[in-house]
Amino acid sequence: MISSELNLNRFTVHQILTQDLDVRRVCAKMVPKNPTTDQKANRRDVCLDLDRLEREPEFLSPVIMDFRVRPPDKTPKSGVAHCKVFPSQVRENEQIQNQIDARFFFFDSQRIVHKESVPPGQTVTQTFYREVLERLRKRVARVRPDIARTCMLHHDNAPCHTVVSINEFLA
Repeated sequence: MISSELNLNRFTVHQILTQDLDVRRVCAKMVPKNPTTDQKANRRDVCLDLDRLEREPEFLSPVIMDFRVRPPDKTPKSGVAHCKVFPSQVRENEQIQNQIDARFFFFDSQRIVHKESVPPGQTVTQTFYREVLERLRKRVARVRPDIARTCMLHHDNAPCHTVVSINEFLA
């Protein structure tokens, strides 16, 4: 997509991303590798510039963060699938992984406001996420009535978060 959008060769785009920008593919998304000393210093400087929190301690109070814990990858890791020494331990780990479901955690600057499990086998679609947000809205009205009308939701750009119906609901 990047190469076609910028009218560049795929090899050139790959080289820019991996060598110049130092990012790698993780879960089909490009993310930075461990930051360099200069990148760490830049992040520190940016954080120091954010003195708004000192002037306005309640600045982050109306912000609710979305954090989703996903189940571990159920595909066997290299070396584990072929483990002949501890086959029972491999089977036991697979059984434990298959019982874990995904969970949503919504928290503000003070505490977890709402948590919800995703039923096993349920795909997080726009419909499911809207239902979760509706339950979150009701929960916020109950546990944080002071921010219920003014709260802001901060979540990632997962496909189910960015569809038109979710944006309309949040608006």
